[in-house]
Amino acid sequence: MKNFKQQALNVIQIEQEAINELTKFIDDSFTKACQLMFDCTGRVIVIGMGKSGHVGGKIAATLASTGTPAFFVHPGEASHGDLGMITKDDVVMTISNSGETGEVLAIIPVLKRIGAKLIAMTGNSDSTLAKLSDTHVCIKVSREACPLGLAPTSSTTAALVMGDAIAVSLLHARGFTADDFALSHPGGSLGKRLLLRLSDIMHTGDRLPVVHQDAKITDALMEMSLKGLGMTAVVNDKNELIGLFTDGDLRRILDEKVDIHHDQIHSVMTKKPKVASEEMLAAQALKIMEDKKINGLIIVNASNQPIGAMNMHDLLKSGVL
Repeated sequence: MKNFKQQALNVIQIEQEAINELTKFIDDSFTKACQLMFDCTGRVIVIGMGKSGHVGGKIAATLASTGTPAFFVHPGEASHGDLGMITKDDVVMTISNSGETGEVLAIIPVLKRIGAKLIAMTGNSDSTLAKLSDTHVCIKVSREACPLGLAPTSSTTAALVMGDAIAVSLLHARGFTADDFALSHPGGSLGKRLLLRLSDIMHTGDRLPVVHQDAKITDALMEMSLKGLGMTAVVNDKNELIGLFTDGDLRRILDEKVDIHHDQIHSVMTKKPKVASEEMLAAQALKIMEDKKINGLIIVNASNQPIGAMNMHDLLKSGVL
């Protein structure tokens, strides 16, 4: 029987070693490459052939989504018209483990004539591609994970990791924020986590559970039942939030000598509850609720007056949770 597990463990170990070796290549050349991209007034163009091309596509996508405008160009297509996408204001990063890939080398003279800055990412500092570029980022690995030493494995992993190192270094340098990230990721669950605000999902108006501080506990229970959020805000004469009563509070007072028909809600409410603003991201609200181990939040305005309410079920329906 084939020992698939052992082979898999061998591959992971070899590729881990390749990643660890990259630390010695975070040097002045790496810094220069990052600076060229940081100062670029055009776009970062990533070029690679074969497996390096697949890696290049991912690196370009990561750069673009983290604040560095970038796109991938296939070197074969570049020779047949796509070089027209590249201008003197651009920075071109070429990826080739050997540094001798013919399709990439063939377009270097044209890129130089255009005036674009060149960054080479190769496993050979003495390669033609490395020597023709403005700076060279080394991704040399001791061995491929492929036992034949032929299939790009460790080398492509090293290129991916180095690409991530460049992208994240630039992200920090640009002061790229979660809001910036959201602008390029509006779709799917990620977009919802980054863009959705409490104002988009909170219950307002007649759907907002709220009672006066002098209301009887039974009145609060009726309000909670009617609005179906498992809680109600408690306000004073100025409609300011002074407390919150939840299903959890109800379970607590059942063990106490409380007359729900005559006692007022302010005597059993939770004072100074955690609140939120309507501009808060739904993902932030989720973090608060998880940390505080609560199931809902009251949303207040600048005057501490309740304007909305939401619970975990609302986050679930919105796709944030």
